[in-house]
Amino acid sequence: MGSRMANNLLKAGYKMTVHDVNCNVMKKYSDMGVSTKQTPSEVAEASDVVITMLPSSSHVLNVYNGPDGLLQGGDLLTPQLFIDSSTIDPQTSRKLAVSVSNCILKEKKENWENPVMLDAPVSGGVVAAEAGSLTFMVGGSEDVYLAAKSLLLSMGKNAIFCGGPGNGSVAKICNNLAMAISMLGLSEALALGQSLGITASTLTKIFNSSSARCWSSDSYNPVPGVMQGVPSSRNYSGGFASKLMAKDLNLAAASAEEVGQRCPLTFLAQNIYTEICNDGHETEDFSCVFQHYYSGKGERN
Repeated sequence: MGSRMANNLLKAGYKMTVHDVNCNVMKKYSDMGVSTKQTPSEVAEASDVVITMLPSSSHVLNVYNGPDGLLQGGDLLTPQLFIDSSTIDPQTSRKLAVSVSNCILKEKKENWENPVMLDAPVSGGVVAAEAGSLTFMVGGSEDVYLAAKSLLLSMGKNAIFCGGPGNGSVAKICNNLAMAISMLGLSEALALGQSLGITASTLTKIFNSSSARCWSSDSYNPVPGVMQGVPSSRNYSGGFASKLMAKDLNLAAASAEEVGQRCPLTFLAQNIYTEICNDGHETEDFSCVFQHYYSGKGERN
C-alpha cells in the first residue's frame, strides 16, 4: 500500500524521502533517484510532512515513539504535519495526536507554531492505491484537513472529514466491520441457497435486483465462477487478506468492549475470521469464508 501511495506522490511532483524496513524497497527508490534514510527520525529531519502506512498499532507506536522514531527529536520537530494512514485503534491515534501537538516546530511555518497530526486510513486496497483512487477517512482538525486535502487527493479520489482526532480510525474500523458482516451474511445466504437447490448465479441476479443487493453481491461476489475480476475468480488470491480482516475485527471488538457497546455480530465475525486464519487461509481474500467456512461451491461459466 505505502509504496503505491508513494509512487502517486512522485507522479504528482512531490519531493520525497523514504524509509522502509524492507531493504529491497529502499533500493528500488534509491535507484529511482529518491532520497532514502535509514531511520524514521532521519526522515523527520528531512521532511515538512510525514506520511506513515503500517500494519498495526504496535508498528505505529514504534515508528513514532521507539528508538530512532519520528518523535525522537524531543520537543523540537521539523515536520509541521504527520499523517498516519495505518488501520489502528482510535485510542492510539488520539494519544499520538496529543504527543505530536505537545511538540514545537523548530521553525515556525506560516501560522503553525506546533506540529499537528491527522489519522487518515484508507479504503480501496492495493488496486485503488495503485490507481490513485483511494478514499481517505480523516480525523483531526478541520483546518488541517483542508490544508492537507490536495496532498491526499494526489493519492486518492475522495477525502472525507470525519471529525476530531481518532475519528478517521473509527470510520475505518466501522467500515470494515460492516464489510465483514455483509460478506458473511451474503455467503451464508448463497451457501444455504445452493444446499436447497438454487444456483448462486441465480440468487445473485435476484439479490442484485432486489432488497438484498450489497457491495459483496454486486461488486465482490464470493462464489467462484459468478463474477470475473474478483478474488473468488482466482482462488481467492489478491484482494484483502483474511488475516487483515481478522485484525480489523479485533480492533472493533476491543473498541466495543472499551465503550460497553453491545456488538454481538462483531464478536461472531471475529470468531469466524479467527477460525479461517487458524485453518490456514489467512493469506486468502476475506471472501473465502464462502468456501472455507460455509462449504459453498463454485460454479462453472
